[in-house]
Amino acid sequence: MNARLGALVFSFFEDYLRAQKGLRPSSLRSYRDALRLFLGFVAAERRRQITGLALADLTMERVLLFLRHLEEDRGNCVRSRNQRLAALRTFFRYLASRVPEMLGEAERVAQIPTKRTPPAETHFLERDEVEALFAALPDAGRRSLRDRALLLFLYNTGARVQEAAELTRRNLDLGAQPRVHLHGKGDKWRLCPLWRETAALLTRLLDEEPGAAAAPHDPVFCSAPGRALTRFGIYKVVRRHAAHLTSSGADPRPRPVSPHVLRHTTAVHLLEAGVEVNVIRAWLGHVSLDTTNRYAEVNIRAKEAALRACEPPLPASSSEGFPRKAVWRDDENLLRWLDSL
Repeated sequence: MNARLGALVFSFFEDYLRAQKGLRPSSLRSYRDALRLFLGFVAAERRRQITGLALADLTMERVLLFLRHLEEDRGNCVRSRNQRLAALRTFFRYLASRVPEMLGEAERVAQIPTKRTPPAETHFLERDEVEALFAALPDAGRRSLRDRALLLFLYNTGARVQEAAELTRRNLDLGAQPRVHLHGKGDKWRLCPLWRETAALLTRLLDEEPGAAAAPHDPVFCSAPGRALTRFGIYKVVRRHAAHLTSSGADPRPRPVSPHVLRHTTAVHLLEAGVEVNVIRAWLGHVSLDTTNRYAEVNIRAKEAALRACEPPLPASSSEGFPRKAVWRDDENLLRWLDSL
């Protein structure tokens, strides 16, 4: 990679993605992986070291070859292919803003279509399954309190796993009106209320640490050595305690319950409780309302309730059928008022 391309790649990550867009570390890693795979593919296709690549080697044709390589050689699904394409579109747009000669290639890359893919299935737990999950949690053990507080926190807030992993003491307000400040995608903060039970468990969890050693920036959910639980550590905790839950029907295989399934569960249960969809959007930290509206699609009970509400009254006997004449036509007062208009 020549000096000019290397400087642009560095500036793309440090100046544009990190400083200007304020992307989180997980998003930065996604861009990093996409660009690493693409540059490595171009270097192999050009039969040169990656340090020998130039801007002229980055073309729309090679992007197309790379996308085909992802699906055919690496076995990536369409969703992963589309994610890599989105990252490359952003990278080429940035190149065009810094190097006008790259504008043509950036426009051609922007025209590469995204492949259609069915939306990912939304899994969530029913209320009785949530009750079974917490009823089965151990009451004794070194990490029993932490695990119970973590699972209840995830269900209470619908927090993303990264938001829970980065939670610190200063983000919690466990006073008269307990709440938590969550640091979400796009470097955005949101405020989420906490149940009394959640606040009580978190208070007990924080009190386990010696007061003199506690600091505002200390993590809330810690591993055995005292370091913050990672995303993968939280996944392990959730899946270990939810392993006994099985899917309904004839399939007895354990349901793969993850922290994101708990996030979906929070959204669906809020919707069932009658919470307005815009409130749920703010609760979960969704940028677009379209993301929140997906939960209305999976809530079959809400559909059934709507169907019952719209169901016409049954006639006294099946032979009567539905009335052929509108009821308002027999209301003499209403007809006289209409005639007076």
